[in-house]
Amino acid sequence: MNVQNRKRRPLFVYVVAFLFSMIMIVMGISVGSQAILPSEVMKIFNAYFFDIGSVDPIHAQIVIDIRLPRTLLAFLVGAALSAAGVAFQGFLRNPLADPYTLGVSSGAALGAVIVIFFQLSIPLLGNFTLPTISIGSGLLTLLFLLWFARALRRSLSAETIILIGIIISAFLGACLSLFIALAGEELRQAIQWLLGSVGMRGWDYVYLMIPFFLFGTILIASCLKELNAFAFGQDFARHIGVSVQKRGVVILIGAAILTGTAVAVAGTIGFVGLVVPHFVRMLIGPNHVHLLPVSMLTGGGFLIAADISARTLLAPMELPLGVITAIIGAPIFAYLLFVQQRRKN
Repeated sequence: MNVQNRKRRPLFVYVVAFLFSMIMIVMGISVGSQAILPSEVMKIFNAYFFDIGSVDPIHAQIVIDIRLPRTLLAFLVGAALSAAGVAFQGFLRNPLADPYTLGVSSGAALGAVIVIFFQLSIPLLGNFTLPTISIGSGLLTLLFLLWFARALRRSLSAETIILIGIIISAFLGACLSLFIALAGEELRQAIQWLLGSVGMRGWDYVYLMIPFFLFGTILIASCLKELNAFAFGQDFARHIGVSVQKRGVVILIGAAILTGTAVAVAGTIGFVGLVVPHFVRMLIGPNHVHLLPVSMLTGGGFLIAADISARTLLAPMELPLGVITAIIGAPIFAYLLFVQQRRKN
């Protein structure tokens, strides 16, 4: 009986995660200053995509041009940050690791602000300059963190990595503040973006994120068995034939791509990559074959829920997404740190 329950449980969690994400997508499109019933949303989709029936043109514009791209972008960003969190936690064997606590998000944000500050545009890349620089700076930040951790203790202990990540985040945050202080009014308006938002982005940002999202996800998904092996330590993974260095590079590049792209389109949104994988791991276990897709579904739905809260709690004023996720994530981070220290003592 227990064996059957274990076999059924992943399927049950998949169904729940899928339904949760679908419900959040519907709510993300329906809820707002102008409430639009789900039934009317379906009529608008039929009219827009299949030319069936007629609908209110104002409601159609709100759904198709504003809420649908915003909701899809929130889902993609949440899924990307969750996948990056799964990758970092699996490779580093550290449940406290995520793009925010490791400083990768801050590094990616600094790269994005540099592009905006100097109005950079790399030939042949064009609109892809921003996510490319953001990904590259996030990856450089991660590589510096790992190098510094090894130089200090020759091992990737949880305490060392988290401490260095906090130091790096503080330093990069100071650099961001310096750029904003030196800049004009245009870059000062980027403060709202840096705090995290998917509002007023439009379809261009969705199209911009999709190729990077797919590429980063494929890289991580190609290393799921290796992530399971890393759970027992890099020495064990090497013993069973895993090319630790090569597969580790693939995992870290995939996570950096997802983090950098998410930051480029939505700003710095913390703790999603920490909270969601930890919650899903409690439900479905540590097997990354299931952990990655369920975390991505749950993370996408979670960020849509956070976005709904951000634009409705104090309407018509809109709260930054990073504030909502930090309010939820910071206490959970403190709890995980407390539990980890209790186990060691």
